[in-house]
Amino acid sequence: MYRTLISADELLPHIYDPNWRIVDCRFSLADTEAGRKAYGHGHIPGAVYAHLDEDLSGPVIPGQTGRHPLPASELLAEKLGRWGIDDRVQVIAYDDKTGMVASRLWWLLRHLGHEQVAVLDGGYAAWLALPDAPVSVEVPTPIPRIFRIGPGIGAVIDADEVEQILHNSHYVLVDSREPFRYRAEAEPIDPVAGHIPGAINAFFMDNMDENGRFLPTEQLRARFEQISGHKRPAERVVFYCGSGVSACHNILAMAHAGLGNATLYAGSWSEWIADGRRVVGRPAELQDGNS
Repeated sequence: MYRTLISADELLPHIYDPNWRIVDCRFSLADTEAGRKAYGHGHIPGAVYAHLDEDLSGPVIPGQTGRHPLPASELLAEKLGRWGIDDRVQVIAYDDKTGMVASRLWWLLRHLGHEQVAVLDGGYAAWLALPDAPVSVEVPTPIPRIFRIGPGIGAVIDADEVEQILHNSHYVLVDSREPFRYRAEAEPIDPVAGHIPGAINAFFMDNMDENGRFLPTEQLRARFEQISGHKRPAERVVFYCGSGVSACHNILAMAHAGLGNATLYAGSWSEWIADGRRVVGRPAELQDGNS
């Protein structure tokens, strides 16, 4: 069973296994149809396509939710069943390279109690780097299965709960965005710049090496032990990002390092600023916790 990461070499022998399901999660915030078009031009054989906005998120409610609210569990479970996924199926998620969107599907499946899910390390680029890697343009028609929701793996909290832990030293709040966004130097996506007061910064891309692969487990362990304060349990390490997507990458990396299941603030920055009464952290009070 693969529960965090899988290499392209490890995936190759299983692409035609009926109890394995591959999910292509390629997506671009700049062009929301780019991933679907790329899938149509070629994908790992047998892979179904999952769109971040349409499949891995729920409806956006202006002034209330963030940019990628969690999908309704029952609707997602029904969709997973249509993709041929049940409790016997090993799921492999991949995207263009970093695993950012694939980690969102990884987190969602675990949220619904499905532990047999892993992200393809290095993404589609790692697949294409295999000698004679098979590529398909055929859209599969999986045999439907019944996906049953089970006890979730890893906690999720809302904005009210985040407010309750802001001054609680037993918790650490971690912003997964680029340092310049955390420092409010610029904000290319959301209407307000800054961060949640008291949060430290741990950019999710710092989990990767120069080849777009996850760092070795010992390096990830050192990174997240520093972020968590060494003795703080994983469930008291709360990650957020812009909309609840890249934060899942940090949660995946921490789990892969063997440090347990951290907590996600799913609404993240875009939800936090939807309520103008919430306090926004500015550069003067930065607590830069980059590792």
